[in-house]
Amino acid sequence: MLASLLKRTGLSLSLNDPRWGRKPQGDHKAQEGRKPGEGPPDLDQMWRDFNARLNRLFGPRGEGGGGGYRPGNKGIGAALGAVAVIALLIWLASGAFIVQDGQKAVVSTFGAPTELAEPGFNWRWPAPIQSHEIVNVGQPRTEEIGYRGSVSNRNAHEAQMPTDDENLVDVQFAVEYSISDPKAWLFNNRDQGDVVRQIAEAAMREVVGRNKTDVVLYTGREKVAADAHAQMQAMADQYRLGAHIDKVTLQAVRPPEQVQAAFDDATKALQDRERARSEGQGYADDVLPRARGDAFRVVQDAEAYRATVVETATGNAARFNEVVAEYQKAPGVTRDRMYLDTMQEIFTNASKVLLDAKSSNNTVYLPLDKLMAQNAAHDATIGAKSGPVVPPAAGAATTTTATPPAAEIMQPLDQARRRDDRARESSRDRESR
Repeated sequence: MLASLLKRTGLSLSLNDPRWGRKPQGDHKAQEGRKPGEGPPDLDQMWRDFNARLNRLFGPRGEGGGGGYRPGNKGIGAALGAVAVIALLIWLASGAFIVQDGQKAVVSTFGAPTELAEPGFNWRWPAPIQSHEIVNVGQPRTEEIGYRGSVSNRNAHEAQMPTDDENLVDVQFAVEYSISDPKAWLFNNRDQGDVVRQIAEAAMREVVGRNKTDVVLYTGREKVAADAHAQMQAMADQYRLGAHIDKVTLQAVRPPEQVQAAFDDATKALQDRERARSEGQGYADDVLPRARGDAFRVVQDAEAYRATVVETATGNAARFNEVVAEYQKAPGVTRDRMYLDTMQEIFTNASKVLLDAKSSNNTVYLPLDKLMAQNAAHDATIGAKSGPVVPPAAGAATTTTATPPAAEIMQPLDQARRRDDRARESSRDRESR
């Protein structure tokens, strides 16, 4: 601005100008005997010339076109007002700021949080009235406990934790969290990362201290991580940290290095026990179903045999009752019929032929073709009831059993029975006389 005013007034400021700071009418006297560029500038004269030109530019013109410098004139007030307006605009413009995606800005008035600015263009009152601080809420953050960078960089002070059975284990884990409340994150705690690390370590120590060594090392690692996650979130809410615990990952859980060999032996023994248990369970799964199937089949066979025996006995008892009723009506006929049925059943399955040589002649006709056909039919019937008939091997001798017809077999028996009946009737008649 000063350079533009000097340009408008026509004042040229040059240290090499020999006339700088001197009156115009005395220029020729001042330059006498001097070469151009020689001699120091007169600063007092230069300042007086500058003030005079400002008065001629902004001040009211009097007689002769001149005018002295008066501090209260209106030209200086207008210039100062313009400068004040420009400065005010610049001050107001300094309150504009931009929030990127995934970020939020906390605006504070005289140090106290008052509002939360969303992503985009925002404006606040410039300092010292208001200020803002941008917080990245979209990017997860991670804190490492028990190690730094890699699990090989072990931090024994953080990693060693006591268990419920008074043993020590090294627990190295990572906590992933995100900011849920930017105001609480900025104004409720200091060194928020250290606070998260301390909360995570305290929660994990509490959970490990409630469990046995085997549970922490082998069987319950997922449960330990889940319980620690819930405990960390509860402590973060209690401290109003403004953070949400997203995930707890157990990087390494192992015994201390001094007793690592003993724990390896115990681990191997546990693995052998589990393998033997698995093999036994597999054998049991193979044997038990078959044993259950065999037992079920035996039970079913027994049930079938019982049903068969009961039904057969029931049928025989019913038939015997019917025979008794018929026997009471006609004892002789019933007895003879039972005798004939029994003999027919016996001779049907017999392979011998009985002949009454006394009452028959010596010439006996045996129908071998009919006997063989009847025997084959009888064998086929028995085979159908008992199972498939296996044909004889080639070249094997075939034995044929001749079975006589039932009528021819029973005829001599009937004759003998009739003779017996006639003899008994004769004896009864003689007794009656």
